[in-house]
Amino acid sequence: MHFAANLPQLTWQASDQNSYLTHLNARIELVGTHNLLPAFGLDVMLDWPVKMISAQLDGVFSANTLHIMSKSMVEAFFQGVGNALLPKAQLVIYGPFNYQGQYSSESNASFDEWLKQNNPQSGIRDIEWITALAAQQSFTLINDVEMPANNRLLHFGRHK
Repeated sequence: MHFAANLPQLTWQASDQNSYLTHLNARIELVGTHNLLPAFGLDVMLDWPVKMISAQLDGVFSANTLHIMSKSMVEAFFQGVGNALLPKAQLVIYGPFNYQGQYSSESNASFDEWLKQNNPQSGIRDIEWITALAAQQSFTLINDVEMPANNRLLHFGRHK
């Protein structure tokens, strides 16, 4: 909703797990922004239901997702992005990441421990693995931006 309001020249469409769609779509309807389409259900382990304006997408933004997914779900996410995005597309991922297997802060180490206590398959991912998965789909890391609360904003561009 924030992006749609501040980037009116772009058309946005949210996705989430089916159990969250009713609340999310109610919020979208309340905002009533012309460039924000109703959200759709997405299970990264299944074929992506590309219900967009066109058969493929110009870009994907994902926030706070990769660390709550299992490794196989992260791999499926990148496969889905690879299938859904056009050549020259943009991929932007926000969240916490490790570098060379090292936490960027004590708070991220504590957060990772908490994540794994709640779901042993989740956890803060190494940026090297993420950039390798992106490269398999013809994406190159353009920017790695430090964000508040020990998060990062990873901006990838597709080069195929």
